[in-house]
Amino acid sequence: MGKTTAGRFFEDYRLGEVIDHAVPRTVSGGERALYHALYPARHALASSDEFARACGLPASPMDDLITFHVVFGKTVPDISLNAVANLGYAEARWLRPVYAGDTLRSSSEVIGLKQNSSGKNGVVWVRTTGTNQHGQAVLEYVRWVMVKKRDLEAAAPETVIPELAGVVPADQVVIPDGLDFTGYDFTLAGEPHRLGDYTVGEQIDHVDGVTIEEAEHMMATRLWQNTAKVHFDVTARPDGKRLMYGGHIISLARALSFNGLANAQMIVGLNAGAHANPCFAGDTVRAWSEVLDVAKTDAPGVGLIRLRTVATKGAAFELRGADGKYLPDVLLDIDYWAVMPV
Repeated sequence: MGKTTAGRFFEDYRLGEVIDHAVPRTVSGGERALYHALYPARHALASSDEFARACGLPASPMDDLITFHVVFGKTVPDISLNAVANLGYAEARWLRPVYAGDTLRSSSEVIGLKQNSSGKNGVVWVRTTGTNQHGQAVLEYVRWVMVKKRDLEAAAPETVIPELAGVVPADQVVIPDGLDFTGYDFTLAGEPHRLGDYTVGEQIDHVDGVTIEEAEHMMATRLWQNTAKVHFDVTARPDGKRLMYGGHIISLARALSFNGLANAQMIVGLNAGAHANPCFAGDTVRAWSEVLDVAKTDAPGVGLIRLRTVATKGAAFELRGADGKYLPDVLLDIDYWAVMPV
């Protein structure tokens, strides 16, 4: 019998099955250094132990998207190795900070299945939970992905499309224990703008852009142990192009948002996310954001800001055409909660 695996295909999933993903990962300062090398990430809470201690935390936590990438990467061999595309996210909550030395692992439950009309592939919905070495959940999210079929004659499963919340309620967002912004140093953070300086409906052009390099993307995707074929193998797509990992675009957009949102220090909830169009090497990514909501918390000096951040190859503040579909230049549209000093 062969020792290797071609990965799962659409007909291999069963509603309700729970998949424990292999290869736990211990994270360290190395992940932080590489993250800052790959993306223009500058948020102070994830950069400085001293800044984090002044905000009530024991040390600087890993960037929230490092946690996301590591947890996500564990799932790829079982969920999206044979993906056509990763389609979206919902109901994500960061449940506790991850620090250097923590070991992360992942498990996923299949919560939805739908074969596409072409009969060549289908959509799989999973709810993934990342846990640390103590068995404590650090992150949970739902994502859905289009996966190829191995056998085009395989019977289609019963269609089950999960009902997902459009927004994580503000009172269900978890604020890290001890977080305290009453002595927040705006000078060290890089901008003077606090929660009260933002208004619902305000739009922010983050100005800067990053042109994606093939080697940079390949390094990033390997760093997160993401093995999806479309990111590495030029024969995996009919156009012969390597598709940029969607999480790479999320991190670029988040890092670019520092210019105008430097005090949105941690992502604590992801309400919705869509990879609107594919991204390839040579594309120049820019970002803009819109303030969707603000909320209070019980943590001293800590508020919540709900943001839509859009990554695009085009102009700021352009999102959809007259037909309601994303414009071709739009790469990413995410809706999330972040903590910010009041």
